[in-house]
Amino acid sequence: MRKPEIDYILTKMLDAHKNVSDLNITVGRPFQIESSGQLTPVGLDPPFDNLTPYQTEIFALNLINRDQRLTENLLNTGSCDSSYELPGKARFRVNIFAQQGNYSVVLRKLETTIPTCKEMNLPEVFLKIAEEKNGIVLVTGATGSGKSTSLAAILNEINAQKAVHIITLEDPVEFRHNHKKATFNQREMGTDFDTFASGLRAALRQAPKVILVGEMRDRETVEIGLSAAETGHLVMSTLHTVDAGQTVNRILGMFSTEEENQIRIRLTDTLRWIVCQRLLPREGGGRVAAFEIMGTNLRVKDAILNGESEGKTFYEIIQANRPFGMITFDDYIVELYKQGLVSEDTAKAYASNKGIVGRGIDSVKSTRGQATTDIGKLEVDKDYGRRR
Repeated sequence: MRKPEIDYILTKMLDAHKNVSDLNITVGRPFQIESSGQLTPVGLDPPFDNLTPYQTEIFALNLINRDQRLTENLLNTGSCDSSYELPGKARFRVNIFAQQGNYSVVLRKLETTIPTCKEMNLPEVFLKIAEEKNGIVLVTGATGSGKSTSLAAILNEINAQKAVHIITLEDPVEFRHNHKKATFNQREMGTDFDTFASGLRAALRQAPKVILVGEMRDRETVEIGLSAAETGHLVMSTLHTVDAGQTVNRILGMFSTEEENQIRIRLTDTLRWIVCQRLLPREGGGRVAAFEIMGTNLRVKDAILNGESEGKTFYEIIQANRPFGMITFDDYIVELYKQGLVSEDTAKAYASNKGIVGRGIDSVKSTRGQATTDIGKLEVDKDYGRRR
């Protein structure tokens, strides 16, 4: 299997369905694409009903293309990340990994055009984030929840408004930003730097105003990121956490008990926004994003500094500060239901607190004049307790 054959198969997979987000190549399965969160087999001629270990390995080796670093990573750690370009068609973020002695490949399709906050219908807070001068902004969520796309939209907004130097450290480079008002230098791990920590340390000597770090993977990266934010840079990055509270706890958990108080103080001074994302199935097809957004104020800083307590959890603080742009996942999901973008079952399935979402949905139904319960007409049993 050579590059033209690889490109032919990838093209067929992309053209097989609308809204393709991922290409999945696994032993014992046909070539599959993911669309709107669902895997669908792709018919090819000749057909590949069950891929063999040899076929997936040859496919993986062609994508690696004799790259020594990628080969060593795959053999030593069991997986490797790279990028691949289908000329004139698409770019992919590629992950090759070993499983039960075989190799599997997942290719994430990267968008060629950078979306704007308005086109993505992002909350107004994203425009405020783009106006920040320094500090740390974290966008969190599961893999494939749209974190990179949201960050690209924020950078695009900065690019259109400010004449500043922006450095991105990515694995791999996903969105290629054109120079507008801002000047971009986009660096790719493995090609331009070896680890996020070393790339971030070098960035401090490259006179940027904004630094994008693909992911806060370890303690060293977080520590250098805090230092960068403390010295006047705006640092944006991602974490794989489900909500704002878990994000703060994940960062604190990277450090020893002796260092925790110092990190709490530094995080209190530098944290600006935490934006958490989830993608929900949209009514009528496709997916829609739900957000939890936490900014910083005195109550948030107190919770970071002294920890959460009864009545002072991050969830309760976000709820109380909704007029100032903060919102919990549950309130956002109720809004999506109110707009008819998600079903009641979907809203409850993706809720952080099903009781809160359930009450929110009942309130929406009451406003619409719909029944909020399936219990029929109730009557007093007048014969209760009487002898029969």
